Amino acid sequence: MSDDALRKRRNAVARERRRLVRLHRYEDAARAKGHVFIAGTDEVGRGPLAGPVVAAVVVLDGPLMLTGVDDSKKVRPERRVELAALIRERCAGWAIGEASVEEIDRLNIYWASVLAMERALAAVSCRIDYLLTDAMRIKSFGGPQEPVVKGDAKCVSVAAASILAKVHRDAILTALDAVHPAYGFAEHKGYATQRHIEALTAHGPCVAHRRGFWRVRESLQMLPGIST
Repeated sequence: MSDDALRKRRNAVARERRRLVRLHRYEDAARAKGHVFIAGTDEVGRGPLAGPVVAAVVVLDGPLMLTGVDDSKKVRPERRVELAALIRERCAGWAIGEASVEEIDRLNIYWASVLAMERALAAVSCRIDYLLTDAMRIKSFGGPQEPVVKGDAKCVSVAAASILAKVHRDAILTALDAVHPAYGFAEHKGYATQRHIEALTAHGPCVAHRRGFWRVRESLQMLPGIST
């Protein structure tokens, strides 16, 4: 490796370390107040037309200096899977919660997202001294909490939770693709891509689609005989 390439590599490593240090500032502030087990929670899957909304909670009892940890939307799919395994290995505790398509249609997507986070919090095996969320307040959580706008990009625990939730939900949609291959769930994970809209127009919704979402309702109107 040339001297110039080596210098660029060292600079990149130093930049990433500085970014990770900044990503810990909310956790560090909570720890400075005496809290030991700092949890972050986040959900994925609010926008898709199909599949559940999935939340995760990650509990940290110290720094999580993993290269590449960030808002799950900014991380390559292959790296997300690698990071998810490392996060589960190095955190003090973690859990997943889901809200089904039926619950999304009954409650609306916001309250279904809250329900998924409540289920994740209830499933954690270790205690939580302080909770960080992505701009949402979880009223059922009895301890101190701090909603942070764009928390998945500012708090390492919330970012880690977003990665776990995304990897889990992607696996669900990939499995759904095998059951309902006409829609391409493995490719778009339920989001409203052109291929997905075309499949909805051609076939109508399947049982995995959220009938409360207007694009799904629209496809039902175009094919009134479809009821599943």
